[in-house]
Amino acid sequence: MKKSVSKILALILVCSMIIPALVACDIGGKSCDHDWSDWEITREATCTQKGKKERVCDICGEEDTKSVPTSNHIYVNGVCSVCGSVYGEDENSTDGNITFPTETPTISPSETKDTIAVIARGETHAFWQAVKAGAEQAGKDYGYNVTFRGPTAESEEFVGTQREMVQAALNDKSVKGIVLATIGLGFGEELNQAFEKGIPVVEFDSGLYNNNADVTSGKDPVIGSVATDNKAAAGVVAENFFKYLKDNGLAVNGYKVGIIQHDSTSTGIDRAAGFKEGMEKAAQAAGITLDIRVEVKTGNYGEYKLALFTLKEWGAQSIFMTNEGVVNEVFPEIADDIVSYKDILFCGFDAGTNQYNWMKDNGENYALLVGSVAQDSYSIGYRAVELAAKKLAGESVSDVGIEGVWYTAENIDELKDKNIFYFG
Repeated sequence: MKKSVSKILALILVCSMIIPALVACDIGGKSCDHDWSDWEITREATCTQKGKKERVCDICGEEDTKSVPTSNHIYVNGVCSVCGSVYGEDENSTDGNITFPTETPTISPSETKDTIAVIARGETHAFWQAVKAGAEQAGKDYGYNVTFRGPTAESEEFVGTQREMVQAALNDKSVKGIVLATIGLGFGEELNQAFEKGIPVVEFDSGLYNNNADVTSGKDPVIGSVATDNKAAAGVVAENFFKYLKDNGLAVNGYKVGIIQHDSTSTGIDRAAGFKEGMEKAAQAAGITLDIRVEVKTGNYGEYKLALFTLKEWGAQSIFMTNEGVVNEVFPEIADDIVSYKDILFCGFDAGTNQYNWMKDNGENYALLVGSVAQDSYSIGYRAVELAAKKLAGESVSDVGIEGVWYTAENIDELKDKNIFYFG
């Protein structure tokens, strides 16, 4: 009797284990109430590429997949490691966690394009916004998605932030080319990675800091550069400014010309030298000798104003300002002391709101700003992306030097409409 009871209990136990399994495994026409395991990554998810994750039913082994949304970012030290977006800028940037939608998101055609990543020395300044506009237009023309990132200020203290942006571009599988202008040293590792991954790098604007000091011999990913030829552009200023002097009977022996050089790096040196040499060449052709004095200053507040005072006391009859920063300190001073500076002629470099307002005055209220040369910032951005796109298409490429465009009160609005002159 005891044996019979034991057999019955064992049979009941076996049935209690078998029957649910038969139901779970879809035997007898019944479907499985899946007992899902945790998700497992089968393809990395990024903010620009749909990622997949899978799960497997613990009972029947059936697989299920869901897609990761395209709007989420993966942050590394506050910067998205894929697109370079800074934490908090995007409305979807509430956190860096990946979530799973109930429906598969739709990816727009632009998100499926290969990318050329532009990492600049800055982003918010009007100059960089014009560069960005040109870069994005080239991307449209050549079929690439273009991302544009830069630190909040052009200072070496932001080298770390800029390196993170470069690293993010290197980690993005959609990035096929990089356009880069660095603000300091420390990019050797990133440049080596670009070389090893076969990602061409285009230098633009100021290029790689300190004459490519970070480039490792035999591992150079740089395929060319696109930038204003500072010496040639300053030569354009000299050519046009001397013509003005000559046309107005001012080109005489001993005429005093001052130069306010904005720093002692290659940019400031080349602009000052290009203007000085251009003026001397034009003077020699006219059979006269000019008296030229150069004041080299840094960007510390007040130094350009000090240079202005020094040149005025020296007796300068004309002054060349090598960048927008110099103009932004000089203009308020000559506007506050109209009488002291009324008879000095000025010429400049770059663009900006102060230069626009000063030039449009046309000598009516202030000392005359005869003309300036604008860096063709829109073309710099366009040609840099174009260079990368051509290299990726297998074409041979070479450096591109852009002279800049001379402008006066007569054509400043025309240049503004063409995105060559900018405000800021």
